[in-house]
Amino acid sequence: MLPELIAEFLGTLVLILFGNGVVAMVVLFGKGVPGEIVNGGFTNITLAWGLAVTMGIYIAGKISGAHLNPAVTISLAIYRDFPWRKVLPYILVQVLGAFVAAALVYWNYMPAFQAFDPGLDKTAGIFTTFPTFAQVPFAGLLDQTIGTALLLMLIFAITDERNQPPGANLGALMVGLVVVAIGMAFGGMHGYAINPARDFGPRLFTALAGFKNNGLTDGPRVFWVPIVGPILGGIIGSAVYDFGIRRYLPRS
Repeated sequence: MLPELIAEFLGTLVLILFGNGVVAMVVLFGKGVPGEIVNGGFTNITLAWGLAVTMGIYIAGKISGAHLNPAVTISLAIYRDFPWRKVLPYILVQVLGAFVAAALVYWNYMPAFQAFDPGLDKTAGIFTTFPTFAQVPFAGLLDQTIGTALLLMLIFAITDERNQPPGANLGALMVGLVVVAIGMAFGGMHGYAINPARDFGPRLFTALAGFKNNGLTDGPRVFWVPIVGPILGGIIGSAVYDFGIRRYLPRS
């Protein structure tokens, strides 16, 4: 299983390097702060996260299946006979890959962090997600559940050989575009983590690096929302596809 775990680690690493990196660019180098770069804001973020998913899939797809997301791993174990003995190791290396990527992004942008937020009081959101309306945490839970249900339903549709899978190795690009669409449609309430490893690995890094208001050891404890919501949503979305579409598709 070692090659699969290495592939999951590297695929998730690439995913989070691009994902956290683009948020750092938008936040740290927006107009009026060091660098004076005028950027595309949320549009940049959604496009880069989608491309990040695509690149991560191309890295790991042939060896591990490029889950890169505990919600995907758990859903595949439930609905596609992925071995349960591999579920926990996959999740652990996904979280580790996300943690290391967050550390690399911080290391790269450390001078910008020191100029923009020397006390690390307000930039944990570069690495992890938070609810827009902190007083209504269940709004974020619903957001994460719906977003990940869409993600898994469409991953199952795109990769289903009995449906109409994209040709010419375009599946990774299609999944990346799904992530772009989810971000643009459901990114406001809780940052559309739709991936427990993508959120918890970097959040753990922020806690260890001394970021305030990180949602795990300081500030409102919201870390559970992007864990529970995506896992629940992934199970629901996968079931909707299998029982609503796949059961009616021809087997040959």
